[in-house]
Amino acid sequence: MTALNTVRWYQAHPATASSRMATHRRPGSGSAGGKNGINTNSGYDASVEAPTAAAAMAVCDSVKRNVRPIVTANCASNNAITAVANSNHRSQRGVVNCFLRFIFLRNMFILLIVVSSLLVSTTDAVISSRGSSSNSKASSAPNNGLVPRFISRGHTYRAVVGDTLVLPCEVENLGTLVLLWRRGSNVLTASQLMVTRDERIRLVNGYNLEISELEPQDAGDYVCQISDKVNKDQVHTVEILVPPSVRAIPPTGQVTARKGGAVTLECKASGNPVPSIYWTKRQSGTGKSAAKIGEGPVLSLERVERQQAGVYQCTADNSVGDPVTVDMRLDVLYPPDISVEKSWIHSGEGFEAQLECIVHADPQPTVSWNQNSFPLQPTDRRTMSSRGNRHTLTIRHVQQEDFGNYSCVADNSLGRSKKYMEVSGRPGPADFLSPPWSRSTDSFNLTWKVESYPPLQEVRLLYRKLMMNETFQQPGRWHDVILTPAPRPPSEPLTHVMAFTLRGLQHSSVYEAIVQAKNRYGWNEVSDIFQFYTQRITSDIHSEEMQVASSTSRSGSTSLHRNAPKSTVWKVMTMTLLPILPWLMSPFGALLHGGTLFDRSKLTI
Repeated sequence: MTALNTVRWYQAHPATASSRMATHRRPGSGSAGGKNGINTNSGYDASVEAPTAAAAMAVCDSVKRNVRPIVTANCASNNAITAVANSNHRSQRGVVNCFLRFIFLRNMFILLIVVSSLLVSTTDAVISSRGSSSNSKASSAPNNGLVPRFISRGHTYRAVVGDTLVLPCEVENLGTLVLLWRRGSNVLTASQLMVTRDERIRLVNGYNLEISELEPQDAGDYVCQISDKVNKDQVHTVEILVPPSVRAIPPTGQVTARKGGAVTLECKASGNPVPSIYWTKRQSGTGKSAAKIGEGPVLSLERVERQQAGVYQCTADNSVGDPVTVDMRLDVLYPPDISVEKSWIHSGEGFEAQLECIVHADPQPTVSWNQNSFPLQPTDRRTMSSRGNRHTLTIRHVQQEDFGNYSCVADNSLGRSKKYMEVSGRPGPADFLSPPWSRSTDSFNLTWKVESYPPLQEVRLLYRKLMMNETFQQPGRWHDVILTPAPRPPSEPLTHVMAFTLRGLQHSSVYEAIVQAKNRYGWNEVSDIFQFYTQRITSDIHSEEMQVASSTSRSGSTSLHRNAPKSTVWKVMTMTLLPILPWLMSPFGALLHGGTLFDRSKLTI
């Protein structure tokens, strides 16, 4: 195996093997001469190397015969490996070359940019220096050393959008210098030359700048500039005032909420200055707005009731132009709410009865009528109508079976409501017509009226005295009076007017009375309590007058008893002043006769 490896090495490195073989031989010597020859350059002993080489050659010959197929295969494999290695080497060299080219191009590009920047800055500097020198020559020569200056002053202007604004720029000693108007970096005019293409801008009365049909974007700083060695500027600040505008959120202006819930109304306003916002609610029927109910862009309502539904107005105002308003409608969803004006309806056979109920609901309700809990349908005598929220049941030619309890029923998607009414032939409640103050001390004339289609059969009158003072009130016992009504006149088929005089009453007292009437359908409801008062007796008045006079004489003042009437006051004053009137008038009589006020000898008492 050692010999075989040696042969393989020689085959793989033929050049190295040839050089080594050459060093081991002496030039011009044969194999025999090689035995005794010595190679002084290599330092190897030929006697040692010669047999090794011969043995190697012998082994090589035998190997060639025995191992040629193996060597051939190995050689082919080595050649393939060498080819692959060479291919990899070439691809790596290509990548390196591309990278080097990229580095070279980048450096060249950077160098080009640096050189261009240097050239541009140098050119600008040269042009600037030439321009400044020429400007200095031009400015010094024509103005003869006079320095231009502004006569006008910079100011802040406020103008309403759509108006026309003039910005002054008055300069002294301008000479041949150029005056510029600019806004930011944009040049508007140069001397009398219009640079801007905006047709709304022009020069008037020299170099004054006029801007017509102002727009919000015209706001900003406008500079009037003198082009000199040192630029001189005059700055005007323009503020554009924009009238307010307002819009509802959502744009439809419709907001819906359920009863008892919370709702938010919102609007957005714009303008310059920023507008202030306040809310009002339009009054139904009048169309006028009530007082302010909120401020700011958001109006929050908690626990909404049906009465809060309606039109709300959002108003924006910034003192530029008139305030503007946007309407928002709030719809409150709630179950039906029924109210009745009369829960008891009086009628008679052959007459007409009309029942009404007022229904509020959102969504719109369905209204029906029941009699004694049974649904009613329209007939030739019974009609049902509605006008707005008012629903009416009309019964013509009332009959006995039409009397009874009725109910107005309203339904919508949120609930149901019901109110009861009664149609009756019994008399209506009595109404008293008498004034409460009596002209007598022991009697009182009671007058009342009762409505009844059938004739009245019986009337009950009950009265009692109230025992009361400043601290308590104690009612007395009821006194019962049974009355038989007189036939009513044909001109008044419905109303019965009755009167009765109560006697034996106590003076200076308070009484109460009630009345109840009966016809062939029964007793009516008891009337409301009526209070009346009896007159005081004369002795009580004289006693009170004496008490007032005594009190006045004791106190020496003109104050009167708070319960005394005006006539009593005058009587007391007359009784008090009459005895002393001559004494009061005597000093004035003395003065009239030439005497003095302090001459007591002339006074008569």
